Amino acid sequence: MAPIVELAQGALRGKEIPEGAVFLGVPYAAPPVGALRFREPAPVEPWQGVRDATDYSATAPKPPYAKPFDRLLDDPVKKGDDYLTVNLWTPDPDAAGLPVMVWIHGGAFRNGSNMVPWYDGAAFARDGVVLVSVNYRLGVEGFALFPDAPPNRGILDQLAALEWVRDNVSAFGGDPARVTIFGESAGGMSVTTLMSLPQAQGLFRGVIAQSGAGHTVAKAEDARLVTGELAAMLGVEPTAAAVAEVDRDHLVDTQAALAMELTRNPDPGRWGPSVVASTMAFLPVQDGTVIARRPVDAIADGAGADVALMTGTTAHEFRFFLQPVGLIDAMSADGLRAWVTARGWDPAIIDAYTAAVPGSSPGDVLAALRTDSFFRVPAARLAEAHSEAPAPTYLYEFTWETPLAGMGSCHALEIPFVFDGLAGAQGRPLYGDDLPQSLADAMHGAWVAFAKDLDPGWTAFDPDKRTTMVFGRPETGPVQDPHAALDPFWQGVV
Repeated sequence: MAPIVELAQGALRGKEIPEGAVFLGVPYAAPPVGALRFREPAPVEPWQGVRDATDYSATAPKPPYAKPFDRLLDDPVKKGDDYLTVNLWTPDPDAAGLPVMVWIHGGAFRNGSNMVPWYDGAAFARDGVVLVSVNYRLGVEGFALFPDAPPNRGILDQLAALEWVRDNVSAFGGDPARVTIFGESAGGMSVTTLMSLPQAQGLFRGVIAQSGAGHTVAKAEDARLVTGELAAMLGVEPTAAAVAEVDRDHLVDTQAALAMELTRNPDPGRWGPSVVASTMAFLPVQDGTVIARRPVDAIADGAGADVALMTGTTAHEFRFFLQPVGLIDAMSADGLRAWVTARGWDPAIIDAYTAAVPGSSPGDVLAALRTDSFFRVPAARLAEAHSEAPAPTYLYEFTWETPLAGMGSCHALEIPFVFDGLAGAQGRPLYGDDLPQSLADAMHGAWVAFAKDLDPGWTAFDPDKRTTMVFGRPETGPVQDPHAALDPFWQGVV
């Protein structure tokens, strides 16, 4: 018999699965169309009868991933307006007091959705956790800064989804006082941002930031430069009212062209230093209203002090972005030195990284430097910022390497292990055919333990010992300060 739950907005019909029940495409806000397109998320209109929740909703407007990344990452598209929705897996809608995990997807704030197959929450339900995955507005509609629209609409969507969870998750067996939010890449940046916001206080008690920390936010003046570039490409005024008149498909195509131009010509004078540093055209903006400060700085000053934090990265994050397009093989020793010098870094860092992995090519060193400067060291800084808080902090690193040549332990590789979804990853280009279930057991088990008890099973981080749980093959276990030889180069730099 199909499970039915009663919400304030109306009744929902889900479907039974071996692990419990799932409810798909459940609206947490009104469709962002017409007058609502560039406004704050609005409440859902109540419905009559029983609403079917057995299929995914539409996905936010977005461009496809560029080649060759489109063969490495799934990003399904379903056209429609009603996409401010959540999917929800529960062990038992009639239960009570279950821990809740809320997943916020990545995709550089311009791609992704809660429809991605990797994000199936059945294994969490199997293990006693209510899993909620969230859609939010992306790209221009979610993050472009306009003078006549509220800023950070994508973040406001995430806040609205968390408020919906607070008000409704008990109908699915969940405890609104036992919520952990987690996300990867842009999702990791999102959950760290939410942790820093006073508006989010009380909506969750735990945060897991995967490959995304608290440094990535655009300055308002830089975001305005991007809006000006967008408007010029569209031939309209740089306002939400003018952009709202543009055909949505044309807007998405123009957004993709603008992102490509930023990649090809990353001129700080044209786009603004904070946008160039982020490599993303549209991202959360330090606007002074929704986001008043850079998240890591707010957390260092006590924001989210009562929230338990787990953060970490993969070992070779940036190889995902460099290897498939040939940039690792193309980098020369002179080019690497020029790249390091242009950033004002000590050139001795090249020798240190080369010595750390004997036989490293200039491209290998570039990938390692970009991994550490953009992902690993910001995660460590986030852990340091939160380490004096009364709530605990935990640090991890994922080191299992894909068999795909040259990719190592790259960006996004850990996600099927976290979701215990290796069957869906089996045979895919990024994963190959030899996926260690024992590693998924360890990693998924740690995430579940954190959701239940705010303790993933290893010693909490402190700035002196820097205990880091390494999830790898053949060894998984805690290591003290695994990057001690390289970290001194980053003092005062990141």
